[in-house]
Amino acid sequence: MARAGMRVRVYERAATVGGGTRTSELTLPGFHHDVCSAVHPMAFASPFFRAFGLAERVEFVIPEVSYAHPLADGTSGIAYRDLDRTVDALGVDGRAWRRLMEPLVRHAADIAGISAGHLLHIPTPLSAAVPLGLAVLEHGTPAWSARFRGRHAPAMIAGLVAHAIQPLPSLAAAATGIVIGAYAHAHGWPIPVGGSQAIADALAAELVRLGGEVVLDHPVSSLAELPPARAVLLDVSARAMLDLAGGAFPPRYERAVRAFRYGPGVAKVDFALSGPVPWTDQELAKAATVHLGGTQAEVQAAERAVARGRHADAPFILASQPSTFDRSRAPQGAHTLWTYTHVPSGSDVDQRETITRAIERLAPGFRDLVVGCRSTTAVDAARYNPNYVGGDIYAGAPSIRQLLKRPVLSADPWRTPLRGVYLCSSSTPPGPGVHGLSGWNAARSALHHEFGVLDDPMGADDSDGADRAGGSDRTGGIAAG
Repeated sequence: MARAGMRVRVYERAATVGGGTRTSELTLPGFHHDVCSAVHPMAFASPFFRAFGLAERVEFVIPEVSYAHPLADGTSGIAYRDLDRTVDALGVDGRAWRRLMEPLVRHAADIAGISAGHLLHIPTPLSAAVPLGLAVLEHGTPAWSARFRGRHAPAMIAGLVAHAIQPLPSLAAAATGIVIGAYAHAHGWPIPVGGSQAIADALAAELVRLGGEVVLDHPVSSLAELPPARAVLLDVSARAMLDLAGGAFPPRYERAVRAFRYGPGVAKVDFALSGPVPWTDQELAKAATVHLGGTQAEVQAAERAVARGRHADAPFILASQPSTFDRSRAPQGAHTLWTYTHVPSGSDVDQRETITRAIERLAPGFRDLVVGCRSTTAVDAARYNPNYVGGDIYAGAPSIRQLLKRPVLSADPWRTPLRGVYLCSSSTPPGPGVHGLSGWNAARSALHHEFGVLDDPMGADDSDGADRAGGSDRTGGIAAG
């Protein structure tokens, strides 16, 4: 909106910008932990980030192993950035993995475009949509591993689709997992040097360069508190949007938004370590992301337990070891480890020991390396960011139904019935992830409906965008709760 010539002011509840892309010394001085997001499969794929030039503004490292999935016998499924190397390592399932992933990798850029918008739109081009659709249908149904004969490839698929925090198998989870799985081979899963905060800082710096303003430590509890503006974009959960409006929405719209459901929560544990994780399988040390959950059947059982409101006996755990690749994260010789697991909504159960035991089984001696620890329950996550309702970091369960109705069924779900008020959070399409696309879609809708700007200013230089918008005398407001 600033590139289109609008005067933009951002109100941020916290002391720093970032929301789910913050980095902080959570455990000990000198240990820099990503508070929420850590690894960014969409950093090079998101159409918004490509238009913004994120890769030129933020330094990234791309590990040779995008993700790894260890099993109890000490062996692991390894997703190298190099598809050929992955195929070779998978042995009996290598050819099947290639048949699944190669068409998707070839069309990764088109798939990024398809996943950038709304499921109500017809996906194009068909050369990308067809293999993506077939892969989702295969891995979102009970046939999700029919093509494989070994144990590693099915476990790797399970680890990918479990990112969606949905019961498995499901079409919505498969859509998420297959897309990020393709990116793992197309361009890897990048890590921002210095932490995820670098992404938020780059966006804020560009806004300020364009004349925008960021107001920190400024919670907003009502739309009435905001100054007059032609457009207000709310980067909050759908539930928080209703609270901010204070009953101003039409009853039918409010009922539809109140029917929007939130998913399970997450519990996170950050570790400060005196050395690298001593994995039994040394290939795991090359991975930015490690999925701990065992076989496909074990991951499935864990995710189904959480979906039913129970804590899994052996939960699925995501781990990231950024200091292996970015030495700015920890003091010399020391390391950070980022972990989280899925738990029922509103859980107050500390997962520190559960996660520590799971890692210790695959990395004997891990416990002895821990010099600092910060545990965050789902309740703590919701307290840190009220948009994480019950600890749901996705601002609404990403089921197929709720990807179509996010948070309402509409061709333009970012636009609300209140004149000039738009929702731009992960409660809108395309849903969860660090990609900037929900905000991008909402901004384009606001520019079109409120200011008559038809061309996307991200596709032109600043002066062209301002000219098309009619100069800089128009005022837009963005409120971040």
